[in-house]
Amino acid sequence: MDMNLKIKLYLENDNEKFMGIGVLWLLQALQTEKSLRAAASRLGISYSKAYNMISNLEQAVGRPVVERRHGGHDRSGIVLTPWARSFIELYDSFQNRCKDLLNEPFEDFRKKLSEIQ
Repeated sequence: MDMNLKIKLYLENDNEKFMGIGVLWLLQALQTEKSLRAAASRLGISYSKAYNMISNLEQAVGRPVVERRHGGHDRSGIVLTPWARSFIELYDSFQNRCKDLLNEPFEDFRKKLSEIQ
């Protein structure tokens, strides 16, 4: 039997999800694009959804994760706060570690499953 393990990891407050792989991807896209609209487009989500994801994260952690910049010669748009850059590094490491920790029990499960007659 061919199967894979798919893990969805979320952080939540009061049963409300505020951080998961989608938010991580959005923050990473923001780091590159420096525009919420461009980051949302890159991920194939609406601007309003991306805006709500950032707002929910900021509300949950109690601090800004982006700095909005208007005007200027480069019209830099939006940048991650230093805290947010550290947070996404920490979260990415955390979620990868969690997934790695589940590989051994999953392989054990697959082996035992194949032995069932």
